[in-house]
Amino acid sequence: MLFVRGFTVWLIIILAESLDGTARRLLLEPRVGEFRAKQIAVFTGAAMILAIAYAAVRSLGATSARQLLGVGLLWLALTLGFEFALGRLVLGYSWARVGAEYNLLKGGLMPIGLLVLTLSPLTAASWRGLNKPPLAGSAAGS
Repeated sequence: MLFVRGFTVWLIIILAESLDGTARRLLLEPRVGEFRAKQIAVFTGAAMILAIAYAAVRSLGATSARQLLGVGLLWLALTLGFEFALGRLVLGYSWARVGAEYNLLKGGLMPIGLLVLTLSPLTAASWRGLNKPPLAGSAAGS
């Protein structure tokens, strides 16, 4: 059941991120340029992810830090699959173009967003005060 709930929340996250990306391209890029728009969007996207995780963390039903991290890793895997499929299959981008978004040394900011995404269930649980034992990952809560 945790997998289904985690997947459902991820669908909400990916919809919000898609809307954020559309707004970035249509509203921000013409005004501030592509790179600056991506810099802004990584923060708005991170804020949206954290807000959604905060709103949904109780409904996930996770009972341990390990489960929360598992949800974050599920979201990471689903997002990577979605991003690569969208870039390659739908938009027809080359592997180099898709991969460039993940290269911090060349201005790619995706790793920052993916780190926030992966840790957001744990972060949200902490903010909600749900990280007290046994949720903290003790043997009883794992």
